Amino acid sequence: MNARATEPKAGDATVVNMRADKSAPAPEMRAEKSAPAPQPEATAPAAQAPAAAPRKRGSRRLILMIVVPLVLIAGGAYFWLTGGRYEDTDNAYVQQSKVSLSADIAGRITAVNVGENQDVKAGTVLFTIDPQPYQIALDQANAALASARVNVQQLKVSFATAQVQLRSAEATRDIQQASFDRQEALVKQAVASSSTLDAPKLALQQAQTAVDQATQQVAAATAALGGDPNIAIDQHPAVLAAQAQVESAQRDLSKTQVVAPADGIVSNVSSLNVGQFVAAGTTIASLVETDGTWVEANYKETQLTDMKVGQPAVVTVDAYPGKLQGTIESLGAATGSEFSLIPAQNATGNWVKVVQRIPVRIKLPANDPEVALLKTGMSANVTVDTGRTTLDKMTGK
Repeated sequence: MNARATEPKAGDATVVNMRADKSAPAPEMRAEKSAPAPQPEATAPAAQAPAAAPRKRGSRRLILMIVVPLVLIAGGAYFWLTGGRYEDTDNAYVQQSKVSLSADIAGRITAVNVGENQDVKAGTVLFTIDPQPYQIALDQANAALASARVNVQQLKVSFATAQVQLRSAEATRDIQQASFDRQEALVKQAVASSSTLDAPKLALQQAQTAVDQATQQVAAATAALGGDPNIAIDQHPAVLAAQAQVESAQRDLSKTQVVAPADGIVSNVSSLNVGQFVAAGTTIASLVETDGTWVEANYKETQLTDMKVGQPAVVTVDAYPGKLQGTIESLGAATGSEFSLIPAQNATGNWVKVVQRIPVRIKLPANDPEVALLKTGMSANVTVDTGRTTLDKMTGK
């Protein structure tokens, strides 16, 4: 019997003992594993390790899936409840007073003293109009005033003359009255005829007429003096009228120099030229006042619930870094659409509700050097501290 032995694999080599006696029982085969034979026992713990790892990872996932959403929800609830205190808008613009400069009188420009975008102080002469015609008008008014004073003095003399004439007429009347009385007594005593009374009676009537005329002259002189013979010359209506003409002429002469009404920056003066004729009231330049600067923030109507005058506000301007501290000075009287040239008509059926905006005026500190850098029309962001959080609103505080 041929025995074929297969080549053992690495690590599976066995030793076989065969006896020569064929009658002997079957050879005892003992399998002995090589050194790596104990692998099944050594790999048992390793086989159990992958089963424990998924349990740990699963518990971590469960914790993360529960804890992280709870943290997010708690954080979101906290910020929501403590929020709602600040109302902000980017629909805000820097505002400064703008003055249209014009001449109060007509005339020809003789000098232009400022340039475009030049800083000026209040009282600075911007340009000059030819003063000669207005100086002539002032001289004429002064002459008229002097003439009015002379006329009043003459009226006073006329009043005194009328009084003298009245006293003379009254004296003449008294003499004629006495002569008439004596002649009438003689007629009553039958010493003289009644015809002798005609001449004294006529003279008495003429004397009385002269008294009446003198009385009217005194009254006329009194009326010419404004009803008060003792009136001061400069209080007479004619003199007052002449004085008003003088003041008007002086004002017109002073208006030949157009001055800046306030501190600011003058613009639109490039069209002014020497020799140009300007009409009274025509706008010829503009002045942007730099003393008073504020911000007009257009808030939505839904943001005005807790806004009040005096609340603090933080203003940031796109052109410059930093923050400006301000306060609410006033709330608009109406929405912007109410002041438009053609207000919206919502009486039709095709109406869509649009959130309206109301201007809120933010006052800025006058002496802040950063405020002096602002220019009218600049874009700004405004945040107002209303002092009430969402939790306060829910609890009614």
